[in-house]
Amino acid sequence: MKREELIAQVKEEYASIASSESQQHFIRTTNEISSEAYYEKLLNAVIEEIEKGKFDNCRSGSEIVNKVAADKTVLSNWSNMKEEL
Repeated sequence: MKREELIAQVKEEYASIASSESQQHFIRTTNEISSEAYYEKLLNAVIEEIEKGKFDNCRSGSEIVNKVAADKTVLSNWSNMKEEL
């Protein structure tokens, strides 16, 4: 049950971040990918890690989002994802 709650919280966090991101600024700092597409890919990677139990020690979705923001290499498939972005 806890993982499902974390997934729901992470979805809310990334939705909030994506909606507040300045689209024009975001496109200038990425390879022409929209903020929605970027955060959707990131969200899917985070959900995959939650389901594997990687973030079982986290108490909230916000804590997970902050960990990933500080160091995306915590995501096991980040190197592959980074090339796609």
